[in-house]
Amino acid sequence: MESAHELQTRWPALEVDAKRARLQRSLQIAAGPLAAAFERSAPAADRAAAGLWRRDASVWTTDRAVQQAIADRLGWMSSPALMADSLDRLRTFADAVKRDGFTDVVLLGMGGSSLAPEVLHEVCGIAPGWPQFHMLDSTDPAAVRAVETPPRTTLHLLASKSGGTIEPNVLAAHFKQRLVDAGIERWADQFVAITDPGTALDRRARAEGFRDVFLNPADIGGRYSALSFFGLVPAALMGQKVGEIVAWGLAMLAASEPDSSTGAASNAAVGLGLAMAAAARERVDKMTLVVPPALDAFGLWVEQLIAESTGKHGTGIVPIAGEPLGDPASYGRDRLFVRVRLQDGAADAARDARAHTIAADRAAVDVEMPERLALGAEFVRWEIATAVAGALLGIDPFDQPNVQQAKDATQALLAQYTTSGALPIAPPDRTLADGTTITLSSAARRASADPDAFLSLLRDGDYFALLAYVSTRDAALDAALQALRRSVRDATRAATMFGYGPRYLHSTGQLHKGGPNSGVFVLITAAPRPDLPIPGEPFSFGTLELAQGVGDFASLDTAGRRAMHVHLPAPEAAKIAALGTTLLARIPRAG
Repeated sequence: MESAHELQTRWPALEVDAKRARLQRSLQIAAGPLAAAFERSAPAADRAAAGLWRRDASVWTTDRAVQQAIADRLGWMSSPALMADSLDRLRTFADAVKRDGFTDVVLLGMGGSSLAPEVLHEVCGIAPGWPQFHMLDSTDPAAVRAVETPPRTTLHLLASKSGGTIEPNVLAAHFKQRLVDAGIERWADQFVAITDPGTALDRRARAEGFRDVFLNPADIGGRYSALSFFGLVPAALMGQKVGEIVAWGLAMLAASEPDSSTGAASNAAVGLGLAMAAAARERVDKMTLVVPPALDAFGLWVEQLIAESTGKHGTGIVPIAGEPLGDPASYGRDRLFVRVRLQDGAADAARDARAHTIAADRAAVDVEMPERLALGAEFVRWEIATAVAGALLGIDPFDQPNVQQAKDATQALLAQYTTSGALPIAPPDRTLADGTTITLSSAARRASADPDAFLSLLRDGDYFALLAYVSTRDAALDAALQALRRSVRDATRAATMFGYGPRYLHSTGQLHKGGPNSGVFVLITAAPRPDLPIPGEPFSFGTLELAQGVGDFASLDTAGRRAMHVHLPAPEAAKIAALGTTLLARIPRAG
């Protein structure tokens, strides 16, 4: 691991030192009622930070086997330096793609391999003259069909750390078939792989002659891979200033190096981890991210990083991202607010004042982001903070023990479908007049046998999670889902999460099943209209999507979670609105 001095001087053209200076005071903590808790946890945060820089896994666990596993997952600390040394390759590759006339780039990924590129796309945009960028991390038939690009001028990025994740693989089969159907014999010339060395995808890409293969170091976990080939190959193809993005990441590493003369609370990244973990230990565990509209997509990346890293063994920080600002009375006492301000963005004085009013008597953290390309710094800041928070909470922030649970449930359902031609789905607890079915988990049924009263299960300190297996590209559906989320927050004061399936399975799904049993879940699936076959598979995209939803509901049930599965006869916004009306009618307004 390079020292701060080496990070600032090794690549003079990147001006890391100047960027580091701008980051030195980019984090401010207002501890408020948690001041004593923060002070008590500061020495442990200092020790965790020192151990992280030494790559000493003992700061997270005394178990030798777990220590070895952690040691094999700390490569993200060196990834910005690796990317700084790889800038010529990234630029040369991207220039060749542009020169060869590609008009569109489609990223096929899931979880950490796709969220960082989507953030870079939404926040930093596409430079003039560069290919249009499309990210697809959904198995919903409508979402897959919506990606309609010119076959002969579209480049496909197949991104998978393990090389065996089902979602990007079936998406690749679909888009390969599109190229073949368009008469493109050398279809592999329009595919690029991003994966770990030696994976099935690595072998396949070389055997089939993909245009290029980018091998990421195996010691970089998926959700810690933003400043690696997973994030920067797509960024380069958007014509973004990848050197600046990397330089900001190096600057945050330099600014965050432990300094015995200052301490954790004054550290640009360690202080954030201290605040998150110390608050969670005081049951203020709903870390609520407040960002300007320009950074909305960044919230999704933070959400998956924190939820998957800390939500295990019955503990965890519950990240709340994308929740609209409400009145102060809409929030419980379990909130830690993290407010991010983009210095080069348009000021919104009214919104900023509202955010400060909401958190006036609560603990809050303020983050100053100098410019949009400083996403590179934010990726590193939040990765370090999450690693430190894991140490303070006594968990391994680099594993995801419950993610495989939902994958196994899906595979079992698909195996039964292959044998019988139908998914084995339990009979519902209730069927509405329009054909919507409602099924309760065992824990929910024990607490209340009446599906209409489901939201009355929310107690102080609980959170509500709305999980939807529908198209990510349908504006009407999204508006109806967001309205339901907001209504539940306002009526109950519960913190709310929202996620599209199967995306959330690879992020917040770990927290849902492995974190504290304080979640109340409404999981929505819908019959596709129409469905879409998967080349080479006995099941369709619609069947896969439903199996993933049903499999996760079964996993939530097994974990003893209070959950409801709603299956709609069609993916219609009006049916979601009607569901919300029914559920909200049976809970008293929070006062």
